[in-house]
Amino acid sequence: MREKSPLKCVNVWPVLGLVLILFSFQENTVSERPPVANPNAEAIRTVVIDAGHGGKDPGAIGKNGTREKNVVLPIALAVGEKIKEHYPNVKVVFTRKTDVFVELHERGAVSNRNKADLFMSIHANALPATRRDFYGTETYVMGLHKSEANLAVAKRENAVIFQEKNYEKKYEGFDPNSPLGQIMLENYQNAYLANSVNFASKVERAFKRADRISRGVKQAGLLVLWTTATPSVLIETGYLSNPTEEAFLASDAGQDKLAEAIFRAFEQYKNEMDN
Repeated sequence: MREKSPLKCVNVWPVLGLVLILFSFQENTVSERPPVANPNAEAIRTVVIDAGHGGKDPGAIGKNGTREKNVVLPIALAVGEKIKEHYPNVKVVFTRKTDVFVELHERGAVSNRNKADLFMSIHANALPATRRDFYGTETYVMGLHKSEANLAVAKRENAVIFQEKNYEKKYEGFDPNSPLGQIMLENYQNAYLANSVNFASKVERAFKRADRISRGVKQAGLLVLWTTATPSVLIETGYLSNPTEEAFLASDAGQDKLAEAIFRAFEQYKNEMDN
């Protein structure tokens, strides 16, 4: 055994050896790391677009007789066609392409069967005749209603289940008019809420850029969103109860402008998610 120097010099060889070992370990660790994910991989590969109501369910009806089901179908189809044109690798699925009645649970089932990465349900709003001056767009995500106005929208959109056979069994006793029914819906989609809000915010910003009045992103207990296992939104494109907005929603130019805005929101969301 070697005696220690009286000057207490540091023996650097063990230190250098340790450095070499660490360096060698780091090199091996780097080389054994899994490959970085393909930056060109697409996160949004399948989109389901739902035109609200249809068939025996007209939805909201404007002062001049415009029916919601007839307004939202061409908007939904136009959004899908724009996505197909610009993103041919994205699979676009419609819950309906014609004037047919589709049950709420089936709309969500279409999304789930196709393993959708995004679900959007397109609607038009309405208020009683005493509120003809009310107008603007709103985009809803799943959640417990935060106000009486949001609750009213949820009740109106969910009431369509009364037109379905055996709805009590299909929806496990859910009653859209009961407080308990609303509580049943609370927090169901927390796993998808962040991305739902993200897309909803982009939709409302796109509406603003299209010179529409945006009433913002809201939460409500909506059955059509409850049954989907993916980020989901319900888009209210305007108020048919407002005669001016009714005319806009019923026009080809208005429908195309709204479809273009929704597509631009999708485009921004897709690019963000893919990257």
